[in-house]
Amino acid sequence: MTQQKLDSELERLKQAVAVAVEQATTLGADQAEVAISRQQGLSVGTRMKEVETVEFNQDGALGISLYLNGCKGTSSTSDLSPEAIEQAVKAAFSIAKYTQADEANGLADSELMATDPKDLDLCHPQDFTPEQLQALAIRAESAAMDAGIEHSDGAHASAHTGLKVYGNSHGFLHGKLTSRYGISMVAIAEQDGKMQRDYDYTSARRFDELWTPEQVGQGAAEKVLSHLGARKLETQTLPVLFQKEVATGLIGHLVHAISGGALYRKSSFLLDKLGEVVFPSWFNIHENPWIKGGLGSAAYDSEGVATKPADIITDGVLAQYLLTSYSARRMGMQTTGHAGGIYNWHIQDTGVDFQQILKQMDKGILVTEVMGQGVNTVNGDYSRGAAGFYVENGEIQYPVEEFTIAANLKDMFANIVAIDNERETRSAIGTGAVLVESMKIAGN
Repeated sequence: MTQQKLDSELERLKQAVAVAVEQATTLGADQAEVAISRQQGLSVGTRMKEVETVEFNQDGALGISLYLNGCKGTSSTSDLSPEAIEQAVKAAFSIAKYTQADEANGLADSELMATDPKDLDLCHPQDFTPEQLQALAIRAESAAMDAGIEHSDGAHASAHTGLKVYGNSHGFLHGKLTSRYGISMVAIAEQDGKMQRDYDYTSARRFDELWTPEQVGQGAAEKVLSHLGARKLETQTLPVLFQKEVATGLIGHLVHAISGGALYRKSSFLLDKLGEVVFPSWFNIHENPWIKGGLGSAAYDSEGVATKPADIITDGVLAQYLLTSYSARRMGMQTTGHAGGIYNWHIQDTGVDFQQILKQMDKGILVTEVMGQGVNTVNGDYSRGAAGFYVENGEIQYPVEEFTIAANLKDMFANIVAIDNERETRSAIGTGAVLVESMKIAGN
């Protein structure tokens, strides 16, 4: 879809939101908020250089939340005609009459609304035919096979655009356009009857910022070939280096633990830790929602609250929770503008590259994959299946698999000894590989 068509559709959606808000307040709601999120795109999957899937998606709906004497009613509709919107508003109003009052309900405070949202350059539309995306996927598979892979578990190429509009009875009404492109490849290799599987991918808001399909295919091939001949480990205690792709998940447990939903329910191992030391004194996390074209950029959150750069961790101290208006009221605090999640996180490194951090570890495990659901963010217990490489004398010796790494997240966070400077750029969590001083390795 062209930029002109996207702009026209965005204006149409803004009009629908404005109508819904007006109808809700006319009906007698104390407050009302309405959001529309629409996604459309094309994805093509190939396997062994043959087309396997062609998926075109176009979906979205208008969601209404209104508040009446502390009670909340919600409703949604995918039909944006005035009649359908009116029915949805009336349905939400009826529901509100039968829900329990909650003094934490309601819109975020009006003075926190974004009055002049920044243009963060998040949309770069580019149309593709299925044949064009198919060609990209096949190029990725071909590159993997040229690198020594005999089997592919599939490659995908995709192009998507998104339209989001939010409005409320404070007078806030804004919309934004986003785009996202991706290429991914899953490679399979076999040795002595044992199969290994690994992948690589690229993702960006601009198509011309993607890695080439050849880079993706070669990356997947190199990864999977490096795991051939994987050995088992003996049970022991060793340093663990989380590869950057895995380290984003480790930091993701911090995100959950300091989010308002977990905190007001008292189901976080970091409850009441605001202002306390959680990480080493050199450790810092800075959040910047305003990076042009950033995958985690936003001028306002999903409640219309203006975003702003913030320090989440300062010199190892937890400096800020991640709160919505509801969770903030439940905790007697003010929203931090995190309705909808985090923004671009920059995890400070220790000035070493990947080879240097291996040397610093000397002997330990490089974890390249974790599996299973063994993370308890209520008490911090961490136990997950893993695969990766055994490291000795600061050099990778051989691949390892079928072992478990275990510790408590409190101890893991406190005992991070280094982070390399080869930062992950395909996620809102920008971290390098994370070296944890010691973890229990359960093997044979």
